[in-house]
This record gives sequence, C-alpha cells and structure tokens, in this order.
Amino acid sequence: MNNVYYLSSERIYLREVRLSDVNERYYSWLNDPEIYQFLETRFVPRSLDNIADFVKRMDAKENEPFMAICLKENDLHIGNIKLGPINWHHRNADISLFIGDKNYWGKGLATEAIQVVTDYAFHMLNLNKIKAGCHATNLGSMKAFEKCGYLQEGLLRSHGMSNGVLYDAVLLGITAQDYWQGVKK
Repeated sequence: MNNVYYLSSERIYLREVRLSDVNERYYSWLNDPEIYQFLETRFVPRSLDNIADFVKRMDAKENEPFMAICLKENDLHIGNIKLGPINWHHRNADISLFIGDKNYWGKGLATEAIQVVTDYAFHMLNLNKIKAGCHATNLGSMKAFEKCGYLQEGLLRSHGMSNGVLYDAVLLGITAQDYWQGVKK
C-alpha cells in the first residue's frame, strides 16, 4: 500500500480510533475474558454504545493520544494504544495498549506499537519519561516493554484483584536519557 501514515513502523501504523472502529469485532474484544483479563475495563460489561461513548470522550482529549493499531498489509484494526495522560509540567506520560485480535498475539506487534509511540513521545513531544504498568503475570506485555528499553522500576505487591485473587503489578519506565543513550533496542 502507498498510504502515508501518521505514525508507523515496518508492519503497523497508528491512527486515531474512529467511531467506525466501534463494531462487533471491537465489542467482542472487550467482552472476551481472555482478552480483557489484564484490562481495567474488565469490571464492567461493554456495549457498543458505551464503547462509542468512550471513543468520543477520548477523541476530545488532546493530552491523551488514543490510537488504533492497524496492519499496513490490509488496514486491519487489531488493537489500541494510548499515551497519556501527558503531564506537560513534568514532561511524562503513561502508555497502555492491548492487541484485541488474538490472531496477532505473540507476533511482536505490541512491541512495534510501543516502539512507535516511544519514538513519538521522545522525538516529537520532547517528553522526559514514559511509564507503564502491568500485571506481574502478564509476561507478554512485560517482555514487549523491555524489548523497547523499558526497565522494571518497581513492584506493587497485592496491588489489585482479579477473579477474587490478589495480583502484583510491575512498574516499567524509560527516560529520555536512557532512550537517547541507546537503551532502546
């Protein structure tokens, strides 16, 4: 394809999440226990209407870029990634994502998306730090961040509860200094 993309890597591009993305596929992602097991949205059943409302609210937030992860080869929307909220005073932001289409799990696409947003945050937004958190049992997410140069910075013991079981959360981060010195891989 000869498209010009807002943000892209070898296999994916990122664009705004659109109301047209709110469809049965997206709905199925947010209501599949295997997909939502590590998402904060897991506590409330999702409808097409409340997903659309969320997308509208996010579209209005300039300090929280909310992007669709799409495949270059066929323009398929496979998940989402969000940077923010951005704290402009301290020049930091959170990053969160999920790959909703299970056919694309374990293929390194989350790593590509994290790297694209990390590059954007340091090159274009001049941020000083990006941070992320994940369940300690979410090894795929942890590895994806670490491949992009994020370091484990902490452990929050018994931080949350899922299915009646307490879980630990891992905090990860990357600073501009680490990024520019080549910590990113």
